[in-house]
Amino acid sequence: MSKTRISTAAFWIGVLIALCGIAAGMSEGAIEIGSRRELLVDEHLIAEFKGGAELRLHHPVRREIAIVHDAPWEGSGCGYHTVFKDGDKYRMYYHGWHITPEGGTGNPIVICYAESNDGIGWVKPTLGLVEFEGSKDNNIILAKIGRYGCHDFSPFIDTNPQASEAARYKAVGWPRGQKGLFGFASADGIRWKPVKDDFIFSDTGWVFDTQNIAFWSELERQYVMYYRKTVGGIRNIARAVSKDFIEWKKEGLLDFQGTGPTKCEQFYTNQIRPYYRAPHLYIGFPARYADRGWVEATNALPSPQLRQQRAKGHRRHGSAVTDGLLITSRDGRRFHRWDEAFLRPGLRTQHNWAYGDNYIAWHVVETSSTFDDQPRELSLYATESYFTGSASRLRRYTLRVDGFASIHAPAGAGEVITRYIKFAGSCLRLNFSTSAAGGIHVEIQDMEGKAIPRFRMEDCLEVFGDATDYMVKWKGGATLGALANQPVRLRFVLREADVYAFRFASSGREGAGTEPDKPRH
Repeated sequence: MSKTRISTAAFWIGVLIALCGIAAGMSEGAIEIGSRRELLVDEHLIAEFKGGAELRLHHPVRREIAIVHDAPWEGSGCGYHTVFKDGDKYRMYYHGWHITPEGGTGNPIVICYAESNDGIGWVKPTLGLVEFEGSKDNNIILAKIGRYGCHDFSPFIDTNPQASEAARYKAVGWPRGQKGLFGFASADGIRWKPVKDDFIFSDTGWVFDTQNIAFWSELERQYVMYYRKTVGGIRNIARAVSKDFIEWKKEGLLDFQGTGPTKCEQFYTNQIRPYYRAPHLYIGFPARYADRGWVEATNALPSPQLRQQRAKGHRRHGSAVTDGLLITSRDGRRFHRWDEAFLRPGLRTQHNWAYGDNYIAWHVVETSSTFDDQPRELSLYATESYFTGSASRLRRYTLRVDGFASIHAPAGAGEVITRYIKFAGSCLRLNFSTSAAGGIHVEIQDMEGKAIPRFRMEDCLEVFGDATDYMVKWKGGATLGALANQPVRLRFVLREADVYAFRFASSGREGAGTEPDKPRH
C-alpha cells in the first residue's frame, strides 16, 4: 500500500476515533431523567430554540376570596400563610395581626389555623387552646414562641422515614425581635411543643423578620431551611441544612446566577418547596418589594389619602409596593429567576397596591375546578387589603397543573430541541395546549442528531387539543421501549402551542395524573 493510501486510511481512522469519542462524551453527558416528570420552567433540558419558539411564563388566574381576616385577634396585618393538603383535609396557618394606618399595632401577633374540605371554602374552627381577651373561643394555636411574641410559623408534614408519630408535623417560627428560630413538633398539627427550650438556628447579628420555612427533602435526604438574610442593605434568601432538625449547617446565600435581588427589587419572602408532582424541582414564590419613593406615579396609585396616612408611620409604608415572583431550582442552591412578575397587583382598587399585598402563601395545592368538567388544577393564595382597613383578605388564584411556564410557539411555528437525555419507559406523555388550528409534532433523534426511523417528524401523529397527560403516538404504533436508557434528544415542532411538561412512562395510564389521556377537542 502506498504512503498516500496509508495516510488517508489513518486520517479516516482518526476521524472515526474522534467521532466515537465525541459520541461517548455525549452519552456520558446525557441527562438521566428516567420516568420523572420534567416541567419546562427553565432551559435545563433545552439545547436550542428555532423560529418563534421561546420559554413563556404563565400567570395565575384571579378567583374568589378564600378567607377574610376580620376576627378581633386578626386584622389588616394578617399574613405569612402556609397551606398544604393533609389526606382529605386542607390546612392553613397564618399570623393574626392588626396594623393601624399610621403603622401602630392594634393587637399582639398570634398564630391562627383554618381548614377546608376542598381548598376553596375555608372555616376557622373554635380550638379552645389560647385565651384572647378573656375567651378561648377562637382559632388561635400559639400566642408565644418560647418566651417571646410570635412573628411567623410555617408547619410542614415531616416525611422523613425516621420521624416519630409524635413529631409527624414540624414547624419553624421566629420569636419577634429575637435573633434565632425555634423548632416545633406536633402529633396532630394543632397542638405544638418546642423541640428544645432555645433556638434551633441562629445567625449572629441578624433578625429573621419574614416567613422562614423548612421541610424534609426527599431529593437531598435531609432537612432544608430557607430564611431571610440581608447583605449590603439588600434583603436576600439564605439556606441551611440539617440531618436531625436540631443542628443546622449554614450554606450561605442562594445563587441566582446574576439575577438576584437588588436595592430596587428586594426579596421579602421565599416560599420555596419541592413541587409535589416533580419532587426533584424546587419552586418558590418570593414576594418582591419595590420602592421608587414619592414620584408622580406613586401619587396616582389607588387610595392616595390612605397611602399618605400610612407614610406617617414610615415613608416606605406609603410608597413601596409588592408583587410575586417565580424561582426554580434543581439542586436547591442555584435558582433560575423569572425577571417578570408571576403575580402582578393588577387593574384593581385599594386591595392590591399596598406594601404587603400579593404575598403568595407557602405553597400550591391541587384542587377541583369550579368550572363545568374542567380537570383538577393548582390553587395558590395571595394576600390583599393589607394595611388598608380593619381586615385583610386572602384570595385564591388558579393555574393549570404543571402550568407555571412552557415552551411556546406562535402561529408562525417554531422548534425546540432538547439536550441529550436518557429515559425509562415505552411512551412519551405531554402536558400541552394548542389553539384550534395549532399542533405539535415530536421527533426523536440519535447521537448524530438524525431522526430515528419510525420516530421521524413525518411519522408523528399530530397532537392538538388541551390535556395534562396525553400520549404521543407515531405511525404503525411504534413504541419507545427499544430506545430506553440510550442517549437521545427530542425535537418539538410547535404551531400556536405550548408544552408545559413531559415524561416518559410505561404504556397505558400508569401515573396518568388528573385527567383522561385524550385531549379535550
